[in-house]
Amino acid sequence: MSTTSKNSPSVVEVSVSGAPRRGPASRLVSRLGSGTLQFLLVAVALFWMVPVVGLLLVSLRSEADNTNSGWWTVLLKPTELTLANYQGLVNDDVIVQSFLNTVYISVPSTILVVGIGALAAYALAWMDLPGRDWIMVAVVGLLVLPVQAALIPIAQLYGALGIFGSILGAILFHVAFGLPFAVFLLRNSFIAIPRDLLEAARMDGARELRIFRKVVLPVARPALASLAVFQFLWVWNDMLVALVFTSPDSAPLTVALRSQLRQFGTNVDVLASGAFLSMLVPLLVFFAFQRYFVQGVFAGSTK
Repeated sequence: MSTTSKNSPSVVEVSVSGAPRRGPASRLVSRLGSGTLQFLLVAVALFWMVPVVGLLLVSLRSEADNTNSGWWTVLLKPTELTLANYQGLVNDDVIVQSFLNTVYISVPSTILVVGIGALAAYALAWMDLPGRDWIMVAVVGLLVLPVQAALIPIAQLYGALGIFGSILGAILFHVAFGLPFAVFLLRNSFIAIPRDLLEAARMDGARELRIFRKVVLPVARPALASLAVFQFLWVWNDMLVALVFTSPDSAPLTVALRSQLRQFGTNVDVLASGAFLSMLVPLLVFFAFQRYFVQGVFAGSTK
């Protein structure tokens, strides 16, 4: 389509093109109805749940039954199911203490990272600090620091301080390496809060700490919940830091299960029930906060 202006010495051509051409992938997605997509997602989810179901059934069978046949045979013989493995697990003092050690390490590490990270993120997002941008650059740089590079120096530092092999040492390590990600994630969430909301609170006489507690934290609840889930899962499932910085008396469940495998090797009843117990707690935490998880992950992506 073209138009010509008689009063102008030049000719102006205006081209109006139609809708952009759609690629094969776009056409394929459009042909798939929502019902089909939901069916595929459910099928993939069920496929990924097969190992979880298998581990659960193995933990509910005796060692002799697991040795003689596969776990799927219990579907035809439900009488093989028993809670004897979990009863033995509860009576095992080493496993019980390691489970408590895991709680003692994971819960404080999560609370400290969320609390300190939220305060630091608010300061970097809304307070006029000298060198604020350079501090944020340093935080981003710490994200790429591998854990392995700090194991030996921190082990030497812990030895000098007398906390090597203690629960406190493991907590401090997890807090130190969890804070960069916490500050990065929460700052992106806090900076998306409208400035007018904070200015209105300041005009009402609220100080920074009150604004942080009454305005910022309620608005950023999804980001805080998702960070708590991330941190808790990382610490709960950790083995490397626990192997280096904990002693047998302060070792978490991951290290205790590994020692069981090293000593006995074939005690599937202890390993399966312990592994499922170790997996069950993070699953419960994730499903409890799943409605905040996606919102927190995308916090700050749009403004």
